Amino acid sequence: MIPLNQNLTPLRRSPIRVFTNLANETPGCIRLTIGEPDFDTPQSIKAAAMAALERNQTHYAPNQGTLALRQAIAKFETARGCETLPEEILVTIGASHALFTALLGILNPGEEVIVPTPAFGLYESIITIAGGKLVPLDVKNTGFQITPEALVKAITPRTKAILLNSPCNPTGTVLSRESLAAVKQAILGKPIFLICDNVYGQLCYGDCPDITLDKDLAPQRILCQSFSKPYAMTGWRLGYLTCPGYVMERLLLLSAANIAAVPTFLQEAAVAALQEDPTPMLAQYKARRDYVCKRLDEMGLSYPAPEGAFYIFPDISPYGLDSDTFCTRMIREGGVAAVPGSCFGTEGHIRLSYCCAMEDLEEGLDRMEKFLGSLTKE
Repeated sequence: MIPLNQNLTPLRRSPIRVFTNLANETPGCIRLTIGEPDFDTPQSIKAAAMAALERNQTHYAPNQGTLALRQAIAKFETARGCETLPEEILVTIGASHALFTALLGILNPGEEVIVPTPAFGLYESIITIAGGKLVPLDVKNTGFQITPEALVKAITPRTKAILLNSPCNPTGTVLSRESLAAVKQAILGKPIFLICDNVYGQLCYGDCPDITLDKDLAPQRILCQSFSKPYAMTGWRLGYLTCPGYVMERLLLLSAANIAAVPTFLQEAAVAALQEDPTPMLAQYKARRDYVCKRLDEMGLSYPAPEGAFYIFPDISPYGLDSDTFCTRMIREGGVAAVPGSCFGTEGHIRLSYCCAMEDLEEGLDRMEKFLGSLTKE
């Protein structure tokens, strides 16, 4: 057997997919696992793609993305207070590709990335592939917020970046101004990148402090964004990153070598997407969030208050089961699927996704309540 890239050895299939597949194999199981909007892509976006095909926009796009899309993104970002130029934008195959390009582009072997935990499991996979090391910053016992003391302690001479996701997957937590101030104080002017996974930035239910708007940090900032979540475009695989010019020079070379370019006609759809208002979808997510919180309160489960995205992270530790066992049994015995907290680096919790039809949510929580009733608390 010929040896392969040793950086791939620690990689494992995403538990989100594993538990979703287990749910699919279980007749009648309700899935509260995948973070995918249940809405269809708005008609105007689909029409833009079809019109582009009719105009034969089927040839190679520029490696960096079409000028029209980069101008539209620059306008969008600048309008929300994050001043951005078209030449500072790279169009990507979703936010996953943006994160992959950013992390592979900045990391040297052994360099570290600080990630507040719980966090999306893909971060560790990408950092590992890049030869780096994820340094978890456990925020479970600090209200899922970053404290200056813990952050300073996590920084070492090998720290290359801190990666933030707010609103957060899996908790729905929004980082407070105090948390963001701690980050700024710890890294400003130092050779440490600030990587912001902003895919849920348009899905906030209230006040949403945003460190990407801080001009002082612009020389260190790499912003990763996706069209998937706010515009119900998960299958389109469209996203982008923004970064300083000197970083773009290298990241563009990496992306061009990896994908050449994003399909041309899809980029016209992305221009149309930026004209859409996600507020109607957000209103439905908020109604579902309020319903889920009410039901979990009635079940006696605690959770960090979800202030954005479409996830909630209830504490199941009183039942004395590790999260993998809990979720496996809830699928097989209760007929409802969630994702174990171990997937996000935090035991004693599960993640429920509420971006599904309300009737499925109601039935799923009914089943969960019945399953909990069959368990014994410690």
